[in-house]
Amino acid sequence: MRELAAGPGRVLSALGDRMPKGLYARSLLIIITPMVLLQAIVTYMFMEKYWQGVTARLSAATTKDIAAIVELYQQMPHDKGTTDLLQLVAQKQLALGIEFRPLEDLPPRGARPFFDILDQALSDEIRMRIGLPFWIDTVGRSDFVEIRVKLDDAVLRVFARRSQTFASNSYIYLLWMLGSSLILITVAILFLRNQIRPIQQLANAAQDFGKGRDVQNFRPRGAREVRQAASAFIEMRRRVERAFEQRTAMLNGVSHDMRTILTRFKLSLALLDENSPEYEDLQKDVDEMSRMLEAYLAFARGDAAEQAEPTDIAALLEELRANAIRQGQDARVSFQGDPIVVVRPDAFRRCLTNLVSNAQRFARTILITGVREQRYLIVTVDDDGPGVPEESREDVFKPFFRLDEARNQDHGGTGLGLAIARDIARFHGGDITLATSPLGGLRANVRIPV
Repeated sequence: MRELAAGPGRVLSALGDRMPKGLYARSLLIIITPMVLLQAIVTYMFMEKYWQGVTARLSAATTKDIAAIVELYQQMPHDKGTTDLLQLVAQKQLALGIEFRPLEDLPPRGARPFFDILDQALSDEIRMRIGLPFWIDTVGRSDFVEIRVKLDDAVLRVFARRSQTFASNSYIYLLWMLGSSLILITVAILFLRNQIRPIQQLANAAQDFGKGRDVQNFRPRGAREVRQAASAFIEMRRRVERAFEQRTAMLNGVSHDMRTILTRFKLSLALLDENSPEYEDLQKDVDEMSRMLEAYLAFARGDAAEQAEPTDIAALLEELRANAIRQGQDARVSFQGDPIVVVRPDAFRRCLTNLVSNAQRFARTILITGVREQRYLIVTVDDDGPGVPEESREDVFKPFFRLDEARNQDHGGTGLGLAIARDIARFHGGDITLATSPLGGLRANVRIPV
């Protein structure tokens, strides 16, 4: 029973996999499928009832005329005068072309045509009304139907116009059906395109906002529900921007007050004797406090106020390589694809700088690679350091998290380097993941949409 129940499920699942994924294509399918089914049903009913019925009546009338000729021939003398008279009557009154040929075998019956309504109707009528051996050809000559009836001493050969036996004007109906279907489908495509466009614009605006880009010239359009969604998005964006502005104003105030206190500490420290045993320790504490304060503020503030702009990523990676070489590391850089990517330049530089600085603390060799794909920018930082245990690779992105192992990603730091880097990557709509490097150390992989 389970297998029987699973059968339809597998069919529906396979059908779902082959269905279009886009709203535009699915909407068209919803409209066009019933239309095509309706047209097919109507056409079938027309073919089955009207067309076949008309063809049967026309075939019956033609068969009656042939039957009358056969009856007259059988009742009259079989001479040339009789045949000439019958030919004249058939041509003038019945619009049939006939001739009497010497008795011979009828041709073998050919293959039935694919569209054999006429063959079937005409054969049934001849079989019922005449009852003699016969042969018909409905495809040999496009404008005529040929009928041969085997008599006692001759073969009657009849040529009838196709319109006498067949509803030949039915193509007008079929053309009308096809034309109306094309018009309806065209109207549906144009209508749906106008309805889908506001949804696409809303999706693009949300995507740009998620990447930290400025959303310009966007306003609610389209159907009422789409306008409601667009208005909700605009209101959400305003609240987010307002929250960023309030946070930035608050952090600027905190930064100003804390820097004022640090300045007092530095002034007080300057009044102390540099040779006193407390001076060096106090100087280290003040420097550490200043550095930690800047890191905390940078993590809390982020780079929301910075505008995204086209940036040369290859030049940025080369700058990071030069800085690493100046600090004594063996650094190499490679880049593939178009280097111009729209990012927040200072924020993205800080993201990569934190990753490279993290590698510099524990490794001698650093390999920085960049790849611009069709949809993503991928920057990879490899090193030959001790690496990070797999079970701790997500924890190191938590603020203030520190490793007890040999590789402490913020040795001498604040525990915010990787947290800031991931926060920036996610603000661009991407992410950072860690893995084992081919060099033996840690691999940091930055992936953001472009």
